[in-house]
Amino acid sequence: MNVYAKSGHEEVAPSGRLQRARGHGRLAAKASAAGTRLDVLFQEGCAKIRLPKTFDGTMEAVLINTAGGLTGGDRIAWELEARGGTRLTATTQACERAYKAQASTATVETRIAVGAGARVDWLPQETILFDQAALERRLEVDLAGDATFLAVEAILLGRKAMGERMETGLFRDRWRIRRAGRLIHAEETALAGSVAALAGEAAVLAGARAFATVLFCGRAAEAHVEPLRRLLADGEGGVSQWQDKLVLRLVAPDGFALRKKLIPIISHLRGGAGVPKVWTL
Repeated sequence: MNVYAKSGHEEVAPSGRLQRARGHGRLAAKASAAGTRLDVLFQEGCAKIRLPKTFDGTMEAVLINTAGGLTGGDRIAWELEARGGTRLTATTQACERAYKAQASTATVETRIAVGAGARVDWLPQETILFDQAALERRLEVDLAGDATFLAVEAILLGRKAMGERMETGLFRDRWRIRRAGRLIHAEETALAGSVAALAGEAAVLAGARAFATVLFCGRAAEAHVEPLRRLLADGEGGVSQWQDKLVLRLVAPDGFALRKKLIPIISHLRGGAGVPKVWTL
């Protein structure tokens, strides 16, 4: 096992300029007779990774941004590798928060590699976008021919219970998923300018403040369609499937309602397993 760490979480700025957070975390898991085990752990800046103890032969990784949120100019990169035969669940310690950007844009890049016969569940907690936030994210996933991948990304346009609302700002999200080197899923989300007005459009969010995308890539995708449609019986979401890939879209009036809908969906796609423990702390 190789472990690397570098201290510090902010870029030193010349006098008169704001400091910016920088972080880079990398984890590689390997298979052993006892199950999934750590092979490489690298931490730099504000990016930290913790590994709660598990008892089922799988690995759970908790990603932490010690800077306490994101603002303009911050940059974080995560790299996860689940080598052949491993089982890895990755989540975040808390909801990520994107605050008002004085200048520039915060960026988060995540790269995930899933080896032969391996499975990764990418289950970060919700991202909260505050008014005038500016955030760009990129998710790149490389799957082996028989690998399984589950991703859940939830976005809150402010916290309704706190009287918050993202009126203006920028949010861009880019996904590229490849299997055996072939692109199997690509999507772009962009909310820019008057976000509240855009989200109010019937063809966008119809006034909802919370939304989520669930992606499942695996041979069992088709079998999940009807059970998930029953879970979406209230009509605030939809699911489609083709070529061993399932995509589910979900909207809700606020974060609490969204999470109530997401948890049974995630549990179903995980074969009855619950969400990571940090979701309930």
